[in-house]
Amino acid sequence: MRTTVDIDPKLLEELVELTGEKSKSRALNKAAEEYIRRKRIDELRAMLGKIDLVDNWRELEELELEEMRDNE
Repeated sequence: MRTTVDIDPKLLEELVELTGEKSKSRALNKAAEEYIRRKRIDELRAMLGKIDLVDNWRELEELELEEMRDNE
């Protein structure tokens, strides 16, 4: 998809250099992906301590094994 954007040429040149990409488009895509990834990580960190998870995987595994034995 083509989009027209007004970006500071020095900023764009530095972005291309830092990303190691050969094209401006690829550098911008890579930067956008990284920005989104970091924002999602920040959102997850903000939830730290706010969600109460019950760690019952062993109990679930035992139930699954018991069910498998019953089906034999």
